[in-house]
Amino acid sequence: MKLYRIGAIGAETPVAEIAGARYDVSNFGDFTPKFWAEDGVARIRRAVEDGRLTPLESADDARYGSPVVAPCSVICIGQNYAAHAAESGAEPPQHPIVFFKTPNTVAGPHDPVAIPTGSVKTDWEVELCIVVGRQAFALQSVEDARECIGGYVLANDLSERTYQMEVSGGQWSKGKCLPGYMPLGPYIVTPDEFDPSDVAIRSWVNGEPRQDSRTSDMIFDCATLVQDLSQYMQLEPGDVISTGTPEGVAFSGRFPYLAPGDTVRLEIEGLGVQEQQFTSWKEQ
Repeated sequence: MKLYRIGAIGAETPVAEIAGARYDVSNFGDFTPKFWAEDGVARIRRAVEDGRLTPLESADDARYGSPVVAPCSVICIGQNYAAHAAESGAEPPQHPIVFFKTPNTVAGPHDPVAIPTGSVKTDWEVELCIVVGRQAFALQSVEDARECIGGYVLANDLSERTYQMEVSGGQWSKGKCLPGYMPLGPYIVTPDEFDPSDVAIRSWVNGEPRQDSRTSDMIFDCATLVQDLSQYMQLEPGDVISTGTPEGVAFSGRFPYLAPGDTVRLEIEGLGVQEQQFTSWKEQ
């Protein structure tokens, strides 16, 4: 199943796509933590099987909003690809590196992104994200963790590197929490239709290749991350876990940082494509 939201900002319609048919699932509520806590995916499946939903007409021209709504937490993993750790000047971590983004960083996959006035080091990071499907705490195995995954979604974990590294005070959140710096989507894919273990993950800036890797290069896989995180925090339904980015970012020194007028395109095999236009803050 694919879950997505289409329409103007603040007026999106939640949609489920099953076997190529699209359904308006507004009657099940939006894709908030409540949707996941109340087993929304299973309820939609039953409604389709019972013939209680009517297929939608094509909506290919509609704006896509973030398919994740109002997450309690956006949890991010740093340096989870060995080559990216190396280009950052670090050894591969022995334990997952964790930082947080604020929920108001979440934006639609194709929404424009405004670079703050005076910022000169905004960086792209294509990432595979986990959407937590059920509450998880102190999980005993990766098998238990796998059962807590509600779906997967593409993200751009945008970073402002001056804020993150030079004026951080020893933590990364200053460079991670700018408005719109976490585009998600276009859709969530449920685990029965997506295997995260070995898929292509790529990015381009102004049409030029930047990142080109596979998720098999992750140091800690998705279920391992969920199991590990659950030892230190209670994961809630609808939380987002961003699992790290491969090599090929501007922080490597090989490419210029983003500037107003630039376009970033990102893709994960099976999870669709994002594309953002970057503007200056005053153009908002």
